[in-house]
Amino acid sequence: MKITYWSDYACPYCYIGETHLKKAIDNLGLKDVEIEMKAFELDPSASRTVQGPTVDRFAVKYGLTKAQAQDRVDGISQMGREAGLDFRYAETQYTNTFDAHRLTKLAQAKGDSELTDRLIDRLYKAYFTDSLELADHDVLKKIAIEEGMDEQEVTKVLDSDKYADEVRLDERESQRYGIHAVPYFIIGNRIAIPGAMPVKQMESVLTEVMEAEAKEAVSMQGMSCGPDGCHIG
Repeated sequence: MKITYWSDYACPYCYIGETHLKKAIDNLGLKDVEIEMKAFELDPSASRTVQGPTVDRFAVKYGLTKAQAQDRVDGISQMGREAGLDFRYAETQYTNTFDAHRLTKLAQAKGDSELTDRLIDRLYKAYFTDSLELADHDVLKKIAIEEGMDEQEVTKVLDSDKYADEVRLDERESQRYGIHAVPYFIIGNRIAIPGAMPVKQMESVLTEVMEAEAKEAVSMQGMSCGPDGCHIG
């Protein structure tokens, strides 16, 4: 089963949604699942330096009082904690995420799904738990090296515009799909899920797709012979 999802590292529901997806996969005991994250910047024009506290940014963006913004941010953090994450949304350091996406593309280019998965999780954690600036190259290098990536290669990528085209390609693809918000999941090229679903609902969707794929495999079975005789499809 192939699962593709668009996400941004500064998106709280993306972190929660990805966590719910993985829990659903584990709960169902699914093994042959390929997950691909695609880049989606919430704000491509975001500054490379922190412009102020998350609560203040929330208040301005959504037209809220500071108290209302604090309640909204605290509520999202609680959702993250309920997902089992050490979620500290109020303390996040909002900056541009483009280079974090480029670094992800470098990991994906290695064809090592475990490395890519570790890096993605670390980048989410860096933002939502460790309150680090994802536009900071020193932060990105440290994370990448700790996850087993080559220091010289990482430095070369971050000091250039390599993998910028790949990130932009993901974003153009999201526009073709009409994706305006993330997370956005496509399960088995059959079902699209806009937004973060609870674990149980995600399990239901995965089961539905898995059963559909199994039926399709049976219906496409051709003629074959084995030790017990021949089968005419």
